[in-house]
Amino acid sequence: MVLHIMADALFIGVSILTVGSAIVALETRELVYGAIGLAISMMGIAGFFLLLDSPFAAMFQITVYVEAVAVLVRFTVMLVRTQALFSIKEDQRRKAAGIVLLLVFLGGISALVLTSGLNNAVFTKFNKPAIDVAAIGKQMVTYYGPVLILLGITLAASVIGALALARREDIEQKNERVD
Repeated sequence: MVLHIMADALFIGVSILTVGSAIVALETRELVYGAIGLAISMMGIAGFFLLLDSPFAAMFQITVYVEAVAVLVRFTVMLVRTQALFSIKEDQRRKAAGIVLLLVFLGGISALVLTSGLNNAVFTKFNKPAIDVAAIGKQMVTYYGPVLILLGITLAASVIGALALARREDIEQKNERVD
């Protein structure tokens, strides 16, 4: 009964995180914050896969979507808006507010973990690990190897295409004549 309630609470928490970060990704005006919201939302989807007892799909979600798409968006932002990234001066109040927010967040997470009862005997008596990471690694290298190689080639082609599109815009802007 305790595990069932815990799974429901975990599902609700992951749902709130996923939907909330997706709303942030859609509604924010800054592309960087949108990319961060998108990455967190995709991590939430990986959490759903873990709740459904599908660790391979969760790792695939994290590898493909969170890492590759988020990195691609960050590199695109860095290539397009280089002066805006390096010309902003840091305000001491913003830095202090960020540190305070970090400490509050870490304190809240720590309090949640300490009061959750995860060190209860019900949760610590397992005959085998819940997720067999070695078996997932073996399947990724053997059975799913060609698919992952094809996926890597596709992602590399998309990064090269994004770089080519960013470069073409710069060349076209240089070659335009001012009348």
